[in-house]
Amino acid sequence: MIKRFSSRTHRLDATVLNQHLQGARAYDRIAGYFSSSILEVAGEAIESMQGKVRIICNSDLLLQDVETARAAEMAIRREWTRRIDEQVSMAGMSRFAKLHALLTSGKLDVRVLPNEYYGLIHGKAGVITKADGTKVAFMGSVNETWSAWRLNYEILWEDDSPDAIEWAQAEFDVLWNDPRIARLSDFVVKDIARIAKRKIISLDEWKKTAEPAGAVIEAPVYRKEYGLWAHQKYFVDLAYKSHVSGAGARYVLADMVGLGKTIQLALAAQLMALAGDKPVLIIAPKTLIWQWQEEVRHLLDMPSAVWDGKQWTDENGIVHPSTGPESIRNCPRLIGIVSQGLITRGSEATKHLLAQSYECVVVDECHRARRKNLRKDGENDPIQRNNLLAFIYQLASQTKSMLLATATPVQLYPIEAYDLLEVLSQGNDFVLGNANSIWRKDKKRTLRLVSGQEQLPDTETIMWEFARNPLPASDEKPLLLSRIRETLDLLPNQAVADGGKLPQLRPADRQRMVSYASEFFRQHNPFIRQIVRRTRDFLENEIDPSTQETYLKKVEVKLFGEGDQEAILLPGYLNDAYQTAEDFSSVLAQRMKSAGFMKMLLLKRMGSSIEAGKRTATKLLGGGWSDLDEEEEDATDEAETSTEQATKTPVSSLLTRTLTPEERALLTRLIQQLQRYEDKDPKYFKLHELLTQGIPQDRTPWLEYGCIIFSQYYDTIWDMAELLSRELPAMEIGLYAGGSKAGIIRDGRFTTRSKEEMVLRQFM
Repeated sequence: MIKRFSSRTHRLDATVLNQHLQGARAYDRIAGYFSSSILEVAGEAIESMQGKVRIICNSDLLLQDVETARAAEMAIRREWTRRIDEQVSMAGMSRFAKLHALLTSGKLDVRVLPNEYYGLIHGKAGVITKADGTKVAFMGSVNETWSAWRLNYEILWEDDSPDAIEWAQAEFDVLWNDPRIARLSDFVVKDIARIAKRKIISLDEWKKTAEPAGAVIEAPVYRKEYGLWAHQKYFVDLAYKSHVSGAGARYVLADMVGLGKTIQLALAAQLMALAGDKPVLIIAPKTLIWQWQEEVRHLLDMPSAVWDGKQWTDENGIVHPSTGPESIRNCPRLIGIVSQGLITRGSEATKHLLAQSYECVVVDECHRARRKNLRKDGENDPIQRNNLLAFIYQLASQTKSMLLATATPVQLYPIEAYDLLEVLSQGNDFVLGNANSIWRKDKKRTLRLVSGQEQLPDTETIMWEFARNPLPASDEKPLLLSRIRETLDLLPNQAVADGGKLPQLRPADRQRMVSYASEFFRQHNPFIRQIVRRTRDFLENEIDPSTQETYLKKVEVKLFGEGDQEAILLPGYLNDAYQTAEDFSSVLAQRMKSAGFMKMLLLKRMGSSIEAGKRTATKLLGGGWSDLDEEEEDATDEAETSTEQATKTPVSSLLTRTLTPEERALLTRLIQQLQRYEDKDPKYFKLHELLTQGIPQDRTPWLEYGCIIFSQYYDTIWDMAELLSRELPAMEIGLYAGGSKAGIIRDGRFTTRSKEEMVLRQFM
């Protein structure tokens, strides 16, 4: 018999749901949307059931989300964490405790089906097998939520006829048994348990223990992503413990590209900021400062502000008024992010940065901080530092901890790595010891010893001089180091042992120190202790003892375009443009020593794309040097100015003021030549061929795989995206370069999108 109900005239939860669920044997439900709030409506009734509840949910999952179990788990995880915060704020913890108990006992089984298979699941129905074995089916507008059963205006038809029950059950069974359906992931079940048990504590309470896990467990990187890899956890733990020990964290993080240096640095800095009372300063190339802000917000939910050269902009895009360069001292957030270009240009604001003290300073892409008088043997002292190296050398003594990051700590010669350690050693004797340390006094010998080119005599006096200043921390292996510290009553923050205290060591420890000499220089020298470098090959092949699996899942890569035969040949129609760029550089060289740098700049950008080359020449002609990417501007610190200039006038100012008529004519000709062929970029032709035809060995179009295209220059990426959009108008092309430059191009039209939206749409 059919019964009709309306929430206008009936309490649907009491009249229909709870009445039938008391002692019921089974409940099968097709729900457009499932929420834990249903437990506030029917929690007791569900707990009283003899059998189980099976619920099929509507989902925002995409087709590719359920192609593998891992993809499905991650997709469900993203959707759950996107919605759960609102539910938590509206619910008591007891609801989640009940929900966890039902899920883990098997009494409640929830599955989700991607919209792409059946469209949005608007059909809502249920079949309840009551305590006496009879069944009833219902259909209507009601979702499986508290607001639907108790608050919203809803209509519902109940029918206990055999054909209605059979029909509703058949619909449920088809969806439930669909091979593409995804189970509620283990993460969601565990997260429900975490929410049920979580306790919110104040920062003051946390500082009493300063346990890092308590501060980061709620961070998006753990809740919305997969969390940290083992090698990332190691570095964060290492840096944080060094910081709170009193010694301070002083490390060069030199992981290979792609191993997640940013999150390691950001999380370590966040923990230090929480544990201390001073600000954190992040120094990065201009092209990365907005990306840094987005990363720390997206992964750590950490507020920060970016200094754009004139004023601070916080994570909400709010600009804070400035009264001049001194306003850089008034960062509205505990985390401040500034551009390296500010320093390489010698901006007045830098002196205000040096006037402050910091909990931690992070320098990204620190290989840009280099000596100018670089020689292989390292004997070219006194060192001549470029602006960035000189600045962080001064700044190091103003901060408790300093973290330098680069994938290439040594670009040419070992002395470059030593220079970075020398920066870290300012104000911290744990790195290279104090002013009397042998590590400091004889750089050339230091480099020979750590590289194995020289061996020390096996005498305890010499070994003691190298080992004691600095004496490694007590938690480093071997235990000999800890015993020496204990014997000499050294505090954790004492880096140097008195040279005259060698006789106080136990005879056995003195002998072990001598016999361990070669191992000490191989595993405990300052380069090993302070430079942390992991390679992808190591992490993909080394077994983690705690899991018996490799630290990273191996990613197989097939390289294409590495051989000379696969190079993109310079077409004849561009030869004239390259020759004009050469001519401009030659003319410039007659009066300016920095012409070699200008030649590199032009040819490098022309090699990236015709559009990048054209825009560069246009900006140079118009005096718009400041608009160029700052990774190029940083190099002006290395460039010589004209022979007539005694001061360090930036190349940009010199060019703007002194371009000769001949130089301007050459730049004008170059622009015209590049404009003539802007639709015939050979790189674009190759890109289009790969995307639509594949490579000779495999004629599968790369568009079928999905592709990410990287470039150093935004001009190149923008141009390639525009050209592709013209030929593939129906395709959405995601473009990401941080800040307002993130968005989607479709049919030639660009729409700004946030990074979060780009991730959800799986462009990132």
